[in-house]
Amino acid sequence: MSTNDSNIIGIGIESTAHTLGASIVDSTKILSDVKDVYKAPEGAGIHPREASRHHTEKASEIVKQALNKARVKPKELRFVAYSMGPGLGPCLRVGAVVARTLSSYLKLPLIPVNHAVGHIEIGAMLTGATDPVALLVSGGHTVICAFESGRWRIFGETLDLSIGQLLDQFGREVGFASPCGARIEQHALKSSNLLSLPYSVKGQDVSYSGMLTAAKKMIHSGQRFEDICYSLQETGFAMLVEVAERAIAFTEKKQLLVVGGVAANKRLSEMLKEVSTRHSASLHVVPLLYSGDCGAQIAWTGLQAYKAGVQIPVEKSIVRQSWRLDQVDVPWRNF
Repeated sequence: MSTNDSNIIGIGIESTAHTLGASIVDSTKILSDVKDVYKAPEGAGIHPREASRHHTEKASEIVKQALNKARVKPKELRFVAYSMGPGLGPCLRVGAVVARTLSSYLKLPLIPVNHAVGHIEIGAMLTGATDPVALLVSGGHTVICAFESGRWRIFGETLDLSIGQLLDQFGREVGFASPCGARIEQHALKSSNLLSLPYSVKGQDVSYSGMLTAAKKMIHSGQRFEDICYSLQETGFAMLVEVAERAIAFTEKKQLLVVGGVAANKRLSEMLKEVSTRHSASLHVVPLLYSGDCGAQIAWTGLQAYKAGVQIPVEKSIVRQSWRLDQVDVPWRNF
């Protein structure tokens, strides 16, 4: 396989939370994307120490599988990218060690990637969105942003819980294991009875802690579970739709991109489709296979960064548990 400048091949390592992933990409496509997910016990969330132990045990095999599925030899790689943050410290450190080892042994440039930027970039590549308002919704993020002057600029975000945390913490209250979004979505489909839950939009920001408290109380007061799930989705998503619509109106952009694990929810896409139609904008939803955390988001973003000249020496390959989206320079998008 050619490794000239027109066909750069690289590997990306993802390890921010429960997912350990490795992916091989070239200049035009994803060649492989392999992952193994730490499974929390029923009714529990992600334990960072246990998740990092899982990642350590699986790392070697995941990297081998990614190379084999891509039919790429290590000597054909041109760079190694890794998720520097944000995320859970113990998990991030496993991915950083794997990336450092590959970079040092193969003598390849090491590329740090912001996990949130990775979600947006893989979504843009797979859907064809070029200059969107982006809604990133996952267990770790709830952000509405658009690109301007070298960075993704935030138009609104959560003030407390992410939408994914809202669904996960509610699900764990009834004994589900994280992530809980898909199971809540299935139960929500069995109801059309909208219960009253706190709707909290403050300017362009949202707050979900009050909604979570109210939903938990409903469980213990005997409200029908399917009705609570339906109401949680309808109210929580309506808040996102409101801030997304204002961001589109303000920026006058004609594309709305939805990425992150919660992008897999069909009801959220239905509600956002109405918004995009009202503003003559196109809706772009990341494919289900790449909505959750994956090595492909790191590899593809790493490729763009590599081509733009971004890299760090191995001795500076730290991890950043807190690393805001709007703190990241994005030189490859300077259009």
